[in-house]
Amino acid sequence: RFAVSVGYWKDPYIQYFVRQAKERKAPEINRGKLVCYYARVHGVSYLIQAFLKKTECNCQIVNLGAGMDTLFWRLKDENLLPRKYFEVDFPMIVARKIHNIKSKPPLSKPIMESHSGDSLLIDSHSLDSSRYSLVGADLRFSSDLEEKLKKHNLDTHLPTLLVAECVLVYMTPQQSANLLKWAASTFPVAMFINYEQVNMTDRFGQIMIENLQRRQCNLAGVEVCRSLDSQKERLLLNGWETAHAIDMMKVYSFLPQADVKRIEGLEFLDEKELFEQLMQHYCICWASKDSSNL
Repeated sequence: RFAVSVGYWKDPYIQYFVRQAKERKAPEINRGKLVCYYARVHGVSYLIQAFLKKTECNCQIVNLGAGMDTLFWRLKDENLLPRKYFEVDFPMIVARKIHNIKSKPPLSKPIMESHSGDSLLIDSHSLDSSRYSLVGADLRFSSDLEEKLKKHNLDTHLPTLLVAECVLVYMTPQQSANLLKWAASTFPVAMFINYEQVNMTDRFGQIMIENLQRRQCNLAGVEVCRSLDSQKERLLLNGWETAHAIDMMKVYSFLPQADVKRIEGLEFLDEKELFEQLMQHYCICWASKDSSNL
């Protein structure tokens, strides 16, 4: 929310989900973190848009652990909506998001505009329209997840993009393996995008883990975040045909340089070394299964 407010990227919808902090920004959100968020948003968006273009939007997106993400609304503005867009998170998070959607016309109107057919189905823990569904489920139990998604008209024959941003790392390696296996075996044509930590066995990674533990935040799946190779290996061992992984420093070097110059001029980056270390400890991985040679 803060990064958007100072101009790192445009997101007219985040203001309806997240209040602006009263102080300028929390001290721990330093300049390096903001640039890391910028690279994450652009890197993930690049892959999503590539998938939408390849499939000519004749596909579905399943956003796992979506939280207060605003991608559905931004894709609608760009005329890039897939046939159906699903979001999944814990029932408590989903209830909060539904409350925001119901009470804020700029959020509810795009859902109504893209809806056709019978009346929209909505209760405290789920929302289902013809193009957008919000599902309360625990990702650690894939049979329950599949049942709920199918109730909301998940089509396993459609090319499917699954997105997980800082989600798998909160599950045990076995739980995330089960989720990846389920996705690979359920959809004949699919892509999985995962954004999370990497290189976590070095000193910088250990300090990150200790900082999070001090806030009662346990990274149950951190052992898979040893390296880019361990990230790719997890995807390949669980049924995906191809897998790629690059750290965020590499992602940053691929972004349009004119825009990178613009954001680097927004605020002074005082600790360049710390920024580079941070960027080397996050990565984007993507895997695919492609029975129809898309």
